[in-house]
This record gives sequence, structure tokens and C-alpha cells, in this order.
Amino acid sequence: MELAFQGELAAAYAGATQKIRILSEHWVGTQLYCPNCGFESMTRYKNNSPVADFFCSRCREDYELKGHKRAFGAKVVNGAYRTMMERLRASDNPNLLLLGYDNQKLEVQNLLVIPKQFFIPEIIEERKPLSPSARRAGWIGCNIRLDGIPSAGRIFLIRNGVIEPARDVMSQWRKTLFLRDQRDLRSKGWLLAVMRCIDKIRKDIFSLSDMYAFESELINLYPENQNIRPKIRQQLQVLRDRGYIVFLGKGAYQLAARTG
Repeated sequence: MELAFQGELAAAYAGATQKIRILSEHWVGTQLYCPNCGFESMTRYKNNSPVADFFCSRCREDYELKGHKRAFGAKVVNGAYRTMMERLRASDNPNLLLLGYDNQKLEVQNLLVIPKQFFIPEIIEERKPLSPSARRAGWIGCNIRLDGIPSAGRIFLIRNGVIEPARDVMSQWRKTLFLRDQRDLRSKGWLLAVMRCIDKIRKDIFSLSDMYAFESELINLYPENQNIRPKIRQQLQVLRDRGYIVFLGKGAYQLAARTG
């Protein structure tokens, strides 16, 4: 995998945004493999496709590409809020590729993928409508809140200019495919909330007591639920049954990825 863009491809374009779009899309189409199945190339959809930007011709996974010349922050600007929410309800939203590049060297610095199973309404933030004087007056866009996604849903293919082994990327990808079986978005939201709590513990082995420390946080998220502790235990059991965590006994758990 070559990290440098082919700058000459955009020499005929004047606008910086258009140039980087040409370069980044060409790079993905020629250098990137499919994180789901490992197929060696991606196929680009026709311009302005309502579905996504790229797809894998072998496994048919869809991917949307977002590029940025700086590191991505807590939010990513996306398209129409209404369209995004409709996609979530229909379960046909694409996986998201976030590409960070060096604007001087014209090369990729970071690339991560967020699998589509991590997208739920809670991480989609509605933006203010465009002003009456705007060309698309009243149009409402959205932001994707990256800080609402567990670490397992942020898979790096390239980190600070270093290419991660493809086998590690695909292994990380497979560990959370069970989330696609959760058709009910609210049930999936609970699982992801518990996964975020596990992230915050920052220990290889954690206990029920560690999880109960997030009781008030989860009550704020789900105020209608008056049985938070049983719900936490229920979600831990689901994660255990799906191989995401391992039950060690006596109220202790370990992330399966850290069991060796």
C-alpha cells in the first residue's frame, strides 16, 4: 500500500476541495482493500450515488469516504439529517471511511473505518437549518458524533503514517459483526452504551462493581428504565454470549481481545 497521492491527477483542477476529492478517491480505488473480506481493491460508485462512494465487488459492503487535512475531532459533518435517520431505520447505511491526509506532502496519515453496525440515532446530531438567505434555505444537515462510538468501532488501517496489518484489521472487524443481528436500534443502543462504559474502565479485567459505577450515567441516557443494574447484567451476558467478553467468575470479566 502506497500512502502518497498521485498529485498529477488533479493538476487540471483549480479548487482545493475538488483536487483532494479526486486524489483521495483515486487513492482508495487503487490502494485500499476491503476491511470486511480482504479483497484487494474497492470499486467506486458513479458520482452523486445516493448509496455510498465505494463498494467491494466480492462481499458487496458499501463504504462512504470522508477526508480531512487535520485529525478528525469529536464530530464529523455529514449529509441530510432526515436521509441519515431513514438509512438507520432501513439498516442500509454504509460503513464510514475517515481519511486524514497531509496537505503539504499529499499523503495519507490516518485512515480508520467505522463499521455500519455502530451507527444508531443517539450518535447522529441534528444541525441548525440553513438560513433563509442560503441557496438551500431550511435544509437540515447532521453531524456524526465519534465520541459516542466505542473503541471497538474505530478500526485503524493507517495510524500516524504506519500501516496496520490487514489480518489485525479484519480480526477487529469480525469481533463486532454480531451487532448486525441487533435489528432493534434501542437494544443495540444499550449494548453500545455498555461497551463505552467498559472502555472507560481502562482495565484488562473489570468487575460488576466497576460497571455499576456508571449507573447514573446510564440513567441519564435511559431515564425511563428503573432497573439499570439488571439491565447492565443483561447486556454483559449478551456480550459474553457473543464472545466480546469472557466471564471469569465471581463477578469478574475480561475483554476477549485481551485474553490472548
